[in-house]
This record gives sequence, structure tokens and C-alpha cells, in this order.
Amino acid sequence: MNPPIVVVDAFTHRPYGGNPAAVCVLDAETDDAWMQAVAAEMNLSETAFLVPRDSGEWSLRWFTPRVEVSLCGHATLASAHALWTEFNASDDILRFHTRSGVLSAERAGNRIFLDFPSDPPTAVDSPPGLFEALGVDPSAVRKGREDLLVVLENAEQLRTLAPDFNRLASIETRGVCVTAPGSDAGFDFLSRFFGPRVGINEDPVTGSAHCLLAPYWGAILGKREMVGFQASARGGEVGVELQDGRVRLSGRAVTTLRGELRA
Repeated sequence: MNPPIVVVDAFTHRPYGGNPAAVCVLDAETDDAWMQAVAAEMNLSETAFLVPRDSGEWSLRWFTPRVEVSLCGHATLASAHALWTEFNASDDILRFHTRSGVLSAERAGNRIFLDFPSDPPTAVDSPPGLFEALGVDPSAVRKGREDLLVVLENAEQLRTLAPDFNRLASIETRGVCVTAPGSDAGFDFLSRFFGPRVGINEDPVTGSAHCLLAPYWGAILGKREMVGFQASARGGEVGVELQDGRVRLSGRAVTTLRGELRA
């Protein structure tokens, strides 16, 4: 069998923007080592693997080029988009069984809405070496379930940040999400995400990080609905809405490649 695979740019309305994810639809569960090898071959931030369940729902797993991860927003958005546009899924709400529980995706107009767990950050002392790795002194450091949140004073600091990735990889965290207040472009907050420890120096747009960003900025700004912009080279816009221990993420997606794997 040669399973189909597509590449989808997530959290963008234009090709070659946002964050690309590969999406592979399988007939049945397969070997972990094979999925990791495919993810390394694709060499994108994430490769998603979907397997249909008897209930009409889906099993979903995500792999970076180096490791399997417990939660990924952009590859979930990409998976939903691919199922609707490339694999003839008809339900307007899709349900995915994942390491982080059951997640859902809903289409409404040209946007996709994801129901994800909230990740309210807590104050922590800065890990040794963090400031040196980032090359900047933050105004605050917080910690979520897997990631650190580093708060800067302004957008200019964020945009000009040039981390030392070798040093950053020595810090025991899945990733480091750096954020600053929104600029005058109409965004509530800005962010960048660095994950050299899991094989991703800078992730273009990180949906799961917005589970951390939304409760942090919601408390600061006194808002339940906000729009964030991830200021990577590709850039991407993520809508967020706080909902009783959950975060509703929203964005758009576009397919850029279709093919099949030589399994």
C-alpha cells in the first residue's frame, strides 16, 4: 500500500505562509518507527497520522522530525482541512482521539475552529541559561504543562530576537514561547516559538502554544476573545477564545502538495 499524504499550510489563507504540516491517512495503526521515519523524511515541524475509527471518528498522532508530541495545533488544523478537502469527509465537526484527549474541529465558512485544553501558566524562576540563550532579559517567565512562556516588553524586542539554539536546546522544556504586547497592526499579542530540543529551531505558527498564550493575555487584557500573530518569517494569525477550561483556536488553511508514500 502507498498511503496518501498531503502538505497543508495552516493558520494562513495563502500558499507558502503559515505553518506547513504533512498529513498522512492510514488504513490501520502502524509501526511507530515507520511514522517517525516518515516525519524525518518530510522534515516539517509536524507530520500528522490519521487512522479511521469504527465510530466515524479518528485517531490522530503528531511527529516532529525527532519525536512524537502530545499536542499540536497547526497539524490538527491541517488534518481537518485535509479530511474535508482531500478525503471527502462530510461531517462539519470532526473528532480526534489523541494523547491530549478528544479534540474537535468544526468548519464555519472559510475558517476552522479547534477545541483544545487551556494551559494557564504559572510563575517560575528562570531556568539557568535561559536569558543567555535568548540574548534578552524578559519582564516575566511563566511555565505551562510542557513549554516556558517568556514575556518581553515590546514587539521590537520580539521581532529582533536571535536565540542561540545550541544553548536553548540544553534547557529542559519542550519549547520556549516568547511573547509581547500587540503592535498597531490590530493584534492583541505577538509571539514566537522555539523548540530546538524537539528538532524545531523556530516553529512558524504554533497552535498549541496559544493554549498557554490565551489564558495569560486574557488575564492581562481582560478579554475572552483575542487575535494573536506569530511573528516568524512565514507568519500566521491565530484567533483564540477562552471557554471554561478550554481554548477555541481558529484559523484558515490551504493545501500545497498531494502525493503518496512508497511504504
